[in-house]
Amino acid sequence: MELSDIKKSLSSKSCETIIGEEDALKASVLIPLVQTEEGLAVLFEERSHQLKSQPGDICFPGGRMDQRDQSPVSTAIRETSEELGIKAESIEVLGALGRYIPSMQLIIYPFVGYLKDTDFAVNPAEVASTFQVPLLFLLNAEPEKFIVHLEPQPEDDFPYDRIARGKAYAWRKRQITELFYRYQNRHIWGMTAKILNHFLTVIRAEKG
Repeated sequence: MELSDIKKSLSSKSCETIIGEEDALKASVLIPLVQTEEGLAVLFEERSHQLKSQPGDICFPGGRMDQRDQSPVSTAIRETSEELGIKAESIEVLGALGRYIPSMQLIIYPFVGYLKDTDFAVNPAEVASTFQVPLLFLLNAEPEKFIVHLEPQPEDDFPYDRIARGKAYAWRKRQITELFYRYQNRHIWGMTAKILNHFLTVIRAEKG
């Protein structure tokens, strides 16, 4: 192995990958846009209250990638079609957003799409209801911000004898900022709010 070989390797797309990406759970979501009499609106789902994970939370259509899916965008289209009860052909994907990594165990691939069909037959096992928020309202909204502190908690069998200072090791504490958008009596927060905020930032920048 020569320096030239190493340089050639580093000039490839290896720098565009995410360390640990191959082992992470992958999921996709779609930010669905619909046309209303007042203009474009963003469609949100209220998760079924019977779900074990995050029942009743507000979210975008989406879910885990599986072997049926050829790509992350295929996942977004399939999940949206299944959850809203519309044909995949009625979903026009407008583009992709930046990957969201809430943890190294999960990578989310967000996309933006336009729904040509709004005659939904939602899957009640996954979706309790849907609602729309005018895009103009969201573009003019400022989310509330709240801090959540996170502290590492190693398990009992952690090998303290292998690290400097052992059990006195000064673990680095973290904090995350949770965003909250409010529309009427609906509260949009968590990963959905983070992805929504990114989308709004991108299109505001495009408008200049």
